[in-house]
Amino acid sequence: MISLKTNGMSDQLTNNSAALRLFFTDDIYLLKEDVYSPEDTIPMPAVPIPTTTVDAKEVEIVPPRTDEVNFTFLGKNLRNILILVHDADNQVSTEPGRELLRNIVKAIGLTANDFALLNYATYPNTSFAQFKKSLNSTTLFAFGVTPQQLGLPDVAPHAVSEYESVNMIFSTNLHQLSSDQQGKKMLWGSLKQMNL
Repeated sequence: MISLKTNGMSDQLTNNSAALRLFFTDDIYLLKEDVYSPEDTIPMPAVPIPTTTVDAKEVEIVPPRTDEVNFTFLGKNLRNILILVHDADNQVSTEPGRELLRNIVKAIGLTANDFALLNYATYPNTSFAQFKKSLNSTTLFAFGVTPQQLGLPDVAPHAVSEYESVNMIFSTNLHQLSSDQQGKKMLWGSLKQMNL
């Protein structure tokens, strides 16, 4: 029987300006309310959007591997924190994705000594059980890797969940997340709940 606990994300607000600066890098401007009014808008005619049909490809579902694997990772894994990324083109992610990961790690007070950073594209079809057995992981952050790819039940994105005494957060890949303000807010709220 699979036991999965999901913590709520009720406390997602922070007043810590240093933490907010790491996640929100765009300038914000306050305007007087009377500067713009709905009457100033110009109605635009509706433009039809052309539709195209796409042939769906059949995808072969490959079960996760269960044999033992020797993983090569960045970091020293002294606190048994596994950070999984998925990027077939880069060692970790694009430059915006790597910058976001550096900011996340810094915001939660981790160093490279604390975690093992692995690119799942290097170890496709590897199961959660293999990672846990080989790396003795107690915490998992997955960026661009789904619970299904690891042989786990589905969970909400950016939410803290627990499976076999391992706290986990699954999120989109780092490059996409770097431009997703709402996703970063949700992720930050979950990271604060983990008390690392």
